[in-house]
Amino acid sequence: MVPARGGSGPDLSRDAQRILAVQTARGFVYGLGSIVIGVSLEQSGLSTAQVGLVFSAILAGAALVSIVLARYGDRVGRRRAYSMLLVGMGAAGAVFALTDSLPALIVAALTGTVSVDIVESGPFTSLEQAMLPHAAEELDPTRLFGTYNTVATVAGSLGALAAFVAASRLWLLVYPAAALLGLVAATGLSRAVEVGHELGGGASAFPAPLEEDRGAVVCPLRLDSFGGGFVVQSFIAYWFALKFDTSRHTLAVVFLVIGFLQATSFQTAVRLSGRIGLLRTMVFTHLPSNVLLAAIAFAPSFETALALLLGRYALSQMDVPARQAYVTAVVDPSERTAAAAYTNTARYVTRPVAPLVGGAALGIALGAPFVIAGVLKSVYDIGLYMLFRRVKV
Repeated sequence: MVPARGGSGPDLSRDAQRILAVQTARGFVYGLGSIVIGVSLEQSGLSTAQVGLVFSAILAGAALVSIVLARYGDRVGRRRAYSMLLVGMGAAGAVFALTDSLPALIVAALTGTVSVDIVESGPFTSLEQAMLPHAAEELDPTRLFGTYNTVATVAGSLGALAAFVAASRLWLLVYPAAALLGLVAATGLSRAVEVGHELGGGASAFPAPLEEDRGAVVCPLRLDSFGGGFVVQSFIAYWFALKFDTSRHTLAVVFLVIGFLQATSFQTAVRLSGRIGLLRTMVFTHLPSNVLLAAIAFAPSFETALALLLGRYALSQMDVPARQAYVTAVVDPSERTAAAAYTNTARYVTRPVAPLVGGAALGIALGAPFVIAGVLKSVYDIGLYMLFRRVKV
C-alpha cells in the first residue's frame, strides 16, 4: 500500500492509496512487459507479419475496451469494472507467458489489459482518472494526478530495468501476481468513487455518456496523438543510432534519465498549475517542448541533439496531470468515466498511423518526423488554447 503523505497538507485518502497501489503494481509489470513481450515474440517463431498482428491487437484491444467503458462502465460500476480489468490482466499475462499460439495471443491482447508501453493510457487509466477526483477528498485533484503519473513513470522505469535479468518469457507471470495484489487493493475501494455517489441515485439516474461533449473532448487530442506517433521512443532510439551511431547502452541510460525527468516534471506541473491554471500549464509548457522537438532535426552533433531531447522531455509531460485534471473538471461528474475513456481511446485510434507516414518522410529528410511532429503538436496546443480559453473550470 502506498503510504499517506505526511507534512502540513492533507493526507492521501484510503481510496487514493488503493488506486496508487494498483497503479504501482501495474506500472511495474507494464515496464517489465514492454521489453519481455517484444523479446519473447521475436523468439517465438512467429513471422514478422504475425508479430505485427499481435501488436495491432494490443492497441485495438485498448481502444475497444476503453469505448466499452465509456458506454457502460458507470452502469456496471467503477469498482466492479476495475476488478474485471484486473482479472483480465492476470489471464492475459499468463497467456503471453505460457504460449506461442497466435489465436490465444490475439485474444489475450484484445482484453485491453496488456501494454507494450511503460506508461499506458488504456482502460485502466480511464477508470482511475474518473475515480481519482472523488478519492482526493481535501487534497487538490491536480496534485493527486501528479502523484499518480509520477508513480506510473517510476514503477514502469523500475520494471523495465528489471527486464534486464528476465531470462525467459515466464517472467510475464508477474502479470497475474500483480493482478492479484491489485484485486486485494481494489476490493477495498469505497462507494465514494462510484458515479451513483455523485448523483445520489442509482443506475437509472445516469445520463447518456458524453454525447454532446465527445467531439470537443477528443478531437484536439487526436491531432496531438497523431503528431506524437511520429516520434515514439523506438523511433528516437533508431534515429540516434542511425545519425550519431549511438550505442544501445548509451540509449538505455538516456531513456532512464528521461523517465526521471518526466517524473519530476509531473510534480512541477502541479505547482505551476496552482499559479497559472490548468489550461495555461498544459499549453505554455507543451508548446516550447514542441519547438525543442522540431529543433532536434537540425542538431549538428549528438551532444546538441541530446540536450534538445532532454529539454523537450523535461517540459513535454507537464501537460499530462494538468490535462487529466482539466478533462475531469470541465465535464459533469457523471461523465468522467466516458470523458477519460474517449480521450484515451483517441490516442490509440490515431497513433498507429503516424509511423507509417513517418517512415516515408525519412526518405525525404532524416529529421523530417521531428519537424512534422513538432508542427502538428504545436497546432494542437494553439487550437486547444483558443478552444477552451473561455471555459470555466
